[in-house]
Amino acid sequence: MQNEEKDLMPRTKMFARRIIQLCVALPRNNTVAQVLGKQSLRSGTSVGANYRKANRARSKAEFISKIGDCLKEADETLYWLELLSDENIIAAARLRLLIAEADELVAIFTTISKRARGNV
Repeated sequence: MQNEEKDLMPRTKMFARRIIQLCVALPRNNTVAQVLGKQSLRSGTSVGANYRKANRARSKAEFISKIGDCLKEADETLYWLELLSDENIIAAARLRLLIAEADELVAIFTTISKRARGNV
């Protein structure tokens, strides 16, 4: 495993923690905020869990599959965060760093997936 990939374990956990903090701060009386928050909570915390599974994979095919799950969940989280911003539920400036992190995770998992499949 490369060093940058090892660094993803704490990075994805910190991402999950930041998503949790965001969801806790969402207005309780706003149904849209709660639905988007729950969706981002589910997908955002799933990134790290799937990455841990990928690192315990029993085969290359299983690794590729789990990395694909990481990519899918990171991209989905990015979508929910963008909606929270677009709908002015959370100020865009407040979400900027979290959206940037989700975007970086998408790029990282895309690269890992391509390398694992031999497409790079």
